Formats: sequence, C-alpha cells, structure tokens
Amino acid sequence: MTNWTATLANLVAHSLPNDVAIASAKKGLLDYLASSLTANQTETGTLLMRWFDEEGGHAEVPLIGMHKNASARQAALYNGYLGHALDLDDVHTDVRGHPSTVILPALLSVASTGSFSGRRFLEAYAIGVEVMARLGLTIGAQHYTRGWHNTATLGGIAAACACSYLQRFSAEKIELAIGLAATQSSGMRNQFGTEVKPLHAGFAAEQGYVASKLTGLGLIGSRRTLDGENGFLSLYGDGTDYADALTSDWGDSWKISKPGLWFKLYSFCSAAFHAADACHELLSQDTFILEDIQKIEVIYPPKGDAALIHTHPQTGDEGRFSVEYIVALFLTNRTASLSDFTHEAIPSSIRQLMNKVTRQYDATIKPSPHAVPKGRFTIVRVHLENGNILESRVDAPLGSTDKPLSMDQLEQKLDDSCSEEQAVQIKQAVHGLDKAATLSELIEAVR
Repeated sequence: MTNWTATLANLVAHSLPNDVAIASAKKGLLDYLASSLTANQTETGTLLMRWFDEEGGHAEVPLIGMHKNASARQAALYNGYLGHALDLDDVHTDVRGHPSTVILPALLSVASTGSFSGRRFLEAYAIGVEVMARLGLTIGAQHYTRGWHNTATLGGIAAACACSYLQRFSAEKIELAIGLAATQSSGMRNQFGTEVKPLHAGFAAEQGYVASKLTGLGLIGSRRTLDGENGFLSLYGDGTDYADALTSDWGDSWKISKPGLWFKLYSFCSAAFHAADACHELLSQDTFILEDIQKIEVIYPPKGDAALIHTHPQTGDEGRFSVEYIVALFLTNRTASLSDFTHEAIPSSIRQLMNKVTRQYDATIKPSPHAVPKGRFTIVRVHLENGNILESRVDAPLGSTDKPLSMDQLEQKLDDSCSEEQAVQIKQAVHGLDKAATLSELIEAVR
C-alpha cells in the first residue's frame, strides 16, 4: 500500500519549479499584495493588532501596509486574514478555495526571520499551490459540499510544505510538518458572510508556519497522517480513492500555471462572477427598466452554487455569498464596489429586485469544455412584463483561467490599493525577485 504522506513529502523536498511557474508566482504575489493593501484598516484587523499588543512577543515580521511588526506567528495570522478580508484574493479551481492568502503569509513569516533567495521563495510558493491544488483534487467534491471550507482545511498542509521547502527540510521532516498541520485542519462554510470566514485563511497560514517551526525545532509526531482509515484523506474525503491525483505526473506542469490562478476584480465570491458577467451581457443586449422585470431565473448545474449559501442576505457582507444580491446589484448599478459589501443593511431598492430572483438547477445542460470551474456554468434569464425573455450564459468569467487578467490589469489593481510610491517599490521588488539574493527589498516594500 502506498505511503502517500512519504510520497508527497519526497516530491516536495526534491522539486524544482520551472520558469513558467516562477512567472505565474510573481503574478500571484502581486495580486495577493494588492488584495491585502486594499483591505487595510478593517475592524477585525484592528482587533487582531490590539490582541497582538496585549500578547506581546518578538516583533520581527511586517504586518502588510501597517508600518508595524509582529511576531512571526502573529504576522502569519494577520497577513493571512488580511489577504482574504475582502474576498478579493485569487482562487484556484482545483483547490476550490484561495491558496495564496494562506501560503504567502506563512512564507513571509519564515523569510523575514532567515536568509533566503527570491527564487527559492517563489519556488516554495509554487510548490505550496501544487500541494493545495492536488489535495483539493484528492479530497473530492463532497468535502466542500458537506460544509468544509477548503481554504482552511487544505491550506495549513500546503503552507507547511511550502515553508518546509523554503528551509530545505529533509523529506522525513516534511512528513512530520504535514502531520502537524493536518491534525489542526478545520474551517466550516457556515461562517461565510461573517468576519470569521477570512480568519480561516489566517488560521491556516498560522498553522502552516507553526507546523514548520515546531518540526524544525525537533517536535516528533505521526509520519503517516494522510494515510489509513484514520488518516486525513479518509477522514475528510468522500470515500473515493482519488489518492493517485495527489502525486501523479508531478512536475510535468505546475498547478500555479496550469490551470493557474484566477484573479478577481470584484470583492465577492468567485462562484457569483459568472452571474455578474451575464448581467453585463444582458444590459448590453437590450434596454429595459427594472420595473419591467417580472422575474429572474439563475440556472446552475446541480450543486453549482454550493458556495453561495445566502439566499436572503441581510447585509452586504452576507451578499458576497448570494447570487440573488449580486444579480440585483449589477442589474441596478451595472457594477459593484467595496461599499456594496459592508455590515450595512442592503438598500430596499436592491432588496425588491432580489425578491424576484430564483435559483434553478438543470442537469441536462451540457457544460462547455472551456468551463471554469470544470463542469460549471451560470445562465441568467430575465422575464419582462411584456413577455420578452432575455438570457445570457457564462461558462468562464473574466479573470478566470480561460479569460485571464493581463499583467497591466494586475498592476492596476495594485496601483489602486496603495500610494504610487509603494506600488512602484512593490512592482520593482516582485518583478526582480527571482534574481534577488535576499527578500529584503520585498519585505521593506510591503511595510
């Protein structure tokens, strides 16, 4: 019987991501920093910093954009939370979650307290994404639909592997780090739409950092945590033997590049991006006024809306995970801004249109081979009072791997998130990172 923990650890220890993966990693790093800097000054972030001040510790790792340091463990928690605070950070379809906001904060905490090259840092990031994506494929779709949040449950293991690679741990040590991270795995989707949801990313980043730190200091635990009846894959999986997906064809291509990261321009769940793009298309098809709308149907494949847990959201925060809100918002305002996703109650004008939205499921509709995620689509069908029906179908929304954002668009996202001076410093540091002997320029820029 295959020892999957040992097999994965050995692959992580002896991997060498190629130049294509490194180029993708630079894009992911830029996007993560843009998402984090956009989220500065959140209420939960202020709460965390107050806790860190009370707790104390050796302040040696920057809290992104805050001109303030914290301990390495605290910074992993804070920087992980911050990247996911607005749900503006990247997505990977194999993960069914958000890899960069877990892996990069853990790596920054390790890198800020040691001496590593920029190339090694980017390689470690690519390997972390590889592990998290393969875990997502291995664990099966029911893990998510049962209510687990993959960002949280898979992220700690991926971050531990990335940190272990950065520090050149042996395969045997990586087995131990995987085990310590796996035993901490948790995170429930019923927290979507609350302040706890982005903390899932912070907790996972902290777990990954702590797992590598304690393993490096000599802590000994199980070296077969993924395996067997009581192992991670059995406990969290759906009973199907997908374990070969964990390691097969490792290194033939890298998940950070193929299928790649999905970068977001809007601050809501990526599962609603198809519907947002469909609304844009409908508005360009015909001129109609909201009062003419009789009803709106949003059609998915079965379980295609699992992440959108709120059908009757009360606030903009809950609306991040509600297709009813996103459709009503885009048909009313033609776009979305950060101010639409706060603790404030949803305006009555949008709520009235939300009440006309219903979800439908159709297993007979054939998914497109170019669909992102695979097998998914969203159809928005608007019925007007005069009997006319307007319809738009989206299989791959803007920003997804089939319709990726350009480097210019990613850099504009960064430009919009911080001062011109800081944006220039970050872009210079990131673009030259694979040639940098240390990460000092990057670490200074993110302050």
